[in-house]
Amino acid sequence: MVKEASSKIRVTLVKSGYGHTERQMSTLLGLGLKKTGSVSVLTDTASTRGMITKVSHLVSVEKV
Repeated sequence: MVKEASSKIRVTLVKSGYGHTERQMSTLLGLGLKKTGSVSVLTDTASTRGMITKVSHLVSVEKV
């Protein structure tokens, strides 16, 4: 069997999470984003997309 290459996405924190809800801060940490400008490369799954949707006003997303 040949495994399909899972697609990756690059998530960048463009706006600080400071002043937002604790739930949004936890979501940012779950995505691996701590400081403004930090970048995380993640697999493109439904759960990852759901987390990105919750903090879409704080991050930018691009395909790798």
